[in-house]
Amino acid sequence: MTSKPRVVDRLMARLLRVRWLMRLPIPLYRASLGWIFGDRLVMIEHRGRTSGERRFVVVEVIGMERNAVRVASGFGRKSQWYRNLAANGVAFLSVGRYRRVRAQPRLLDPAASATVLAAYAAAHPEAWSHLRAAMEALQGGEPDIPVVEFGPPSGGTGIEAD
Repeated sequence: MTSKPRVVDRLMARLLRVRWLMRLPIPLYRASLGWIFGDRLVMIEHRGRTSGERRFVVVEVIGMERNAVRVASGFGRKSQWYRNLAANGVAFLSVGRYRRVRAQPRLLDPAASATVLAAYAAAHPEAWSHLRAAMEALQGGEPDIPVVEFGPPSGGTGIEAD
C-alpha cells in the first residue's frame, strides 16, 4: 500500500459509493447526449448474469485506439458490471458520437492490466494519483484494478456509428 490517501481522495472514494450520483450520466447517454462527455467516459450496456436484463454503467476510458476501448474496474473484480461481462460477454458501448455499438469484451489478466494502467499513469499522472488513492480507500488496501478491453465482435468489421 502507498501513502495514506489525502482528504480529496477519500472524498472521491465516498462519492464513488453514491449510487445515484454515479448513475447520473446514464439518462444522458440513453437520450443520445453522450457526446457531451467526449471520449473520456463510456456507457457500457451489459446483460445481468442471472436476470438477463439490460444493465448500464458509465466508466472512465483509460485507453482508446482504433477498434479498442479500455476501461478499468475501480471496484475490482467484484463490480457487478465486471461480473456480468465475465459471465456472458454481452456488451454494447456508447462513447463520443458512437451509440450502442456491439463490442466484444476481453478481461485482461493481471499482467496485461498492469501494463495498461502503467501507460495510463504515464499519460495522466495527476488523474492516476487520485484514482489509485481513491481505489485504495474503496478497497481497503492495495487495489485490484482489472482492465477490460472492448473490440469488434467476432467476425465484425469494427466500431461503426448507428
